[in-house]
Amino acid sequence: MTREDARAYLNYLLTLNLRQEEAFGPLALAFVKENDLVQLGLLPEEQFNLLMATATVFSAEPKRYTMKLELLQKARQLLPDTRYNDPELGQDLEHLIKKTQSDLQRYNEAMKVSRPQELDRQSLIVETDFPEYFLDIAQKRASVYYQEKYRLTKEAKTAQHFGGAAKKFEPENESIHKEFPGACAPFMNARTNPLHLLLPFDLKISRSPEEPLEGGIRIFYGKMGYSYPLRYEMGKLCSYHDGQVLDVDLQDPNLIFVSVSAVKDPDFPRNPSEDNPSIPPELAYPMAILEHTGSLGPFIQVACNIKVWFDAAIVSLLIQGAPDLAEYGLQGGAGLMTRSYASDKIDSYVQNLSQPWQEGLSFNFINLHLALNPGIDSAVLPTGTPIFSVFPVLNRQCYRFIDRRTIDQNP
Repeated sequence: MTREDARAYLNYLLTLNLRQEEAFGPLALAFVKENDLVQLGLLPEEQFNLLMATATVFSAEPKRYTMKLELLQKARQLLPDTRYNDPELGQDLEHLIKKTQSDLQRYNEAMKVSRPQELDRQSLIVETDFPEYFLDIAQKRASVYYQEKYRLTKEAKTAQHFGGAAKKFEPENESIHKEFPGACAPFMNARTNPLHLLLPFDLKISRSPEEPLEGGIRIFYGKMGYSYPLRYEMGKLCSYHDGQVLDVDLQDPNLIFVSVSAVKDPDFPRNPSEDNPSIPPELAYPMAILEHTGSLGPFIQVACNIKVWFDAAIVSLLIQGAPDLAEYGLQGGAGLMTRSYASDKIDSYVQNLSQPWQEGLSFNFINLHLALNPGIDSAVLPTGTPIFSVFPVLNRQCYRFIDRRTIDQNP
């Protein structure tokens, strides 16, 4: 940018400010941060005007005050070199800086979370066949997935600092675009904070048997209230359990076809199958998962043999389908683990509670429950896609909701 271009752009920005255009703040801040105003040949008065104009249009939100304070301090340093230099203006600017500092300090203090000394951090103990993958590599994959998908552009981050005057209808003005999912803290927390479950292979769920993935296929008859596993032999659908031929047409809308690919994640171990050494190592794990896949009405239950131990007297576990599943044509079930299931055999509970570290803990298995969305005939979840998330929450007995109106009467 030449000096002539810089001065022309400065005049354009100040014109936007005079018109109270929403685009002024983002464009001005980007110009100040990305350029050396002295090297561009702008006069001290021009720099001062731009800095003060930009500082005064920040959103009235304390979290924006760090940047606002920086601009005000730069303007104070410039003031002696300008023809505006006068004690009264300098005093007003100093008061504005101190007020901004005070507001920012009070905001930071209010945002500090003090942890009670007696608070014990809960440990959630995970047992799985591949702990290195599910507890480490998979979490990194999920983080990369969400960061790449929702990372804000530099322009969008800049626009976050400004509320602007009364908005005009300008959907094509990208300089004021800031309403992206990645800018919403609760939205991003739900995607970045929990434990994520994902698979090292592709998973396909379809209403037809066409083009299954190469790792194998399972067939289920599933509708609300009933499901049954099937298999396909000699051009007929049969019972998965005893091979009885069933009068079910391949076009039946209640049929669900589940197939898997070979392992595609380069960091997942390719261990040979212990039961069938002839299976290629890259297919052994996907086929084992497929073999243990079940159904619950229209939902497919993918069991990854992930067991979690937790203190059910304090913590429950919310198991929830990833928020982005709808983009793939799927919906995920949700469940709350409050204690160990009571439907298993007594022997298994005796075996699972024999170690000292297990005392007082409940255990449960995390399964992935997936169903096709209405109107969707086929969906594929690519390798590395977050499928389910685990959110630790307080046990219902550890909190209560109180009517605000009763606090004064019952302190």
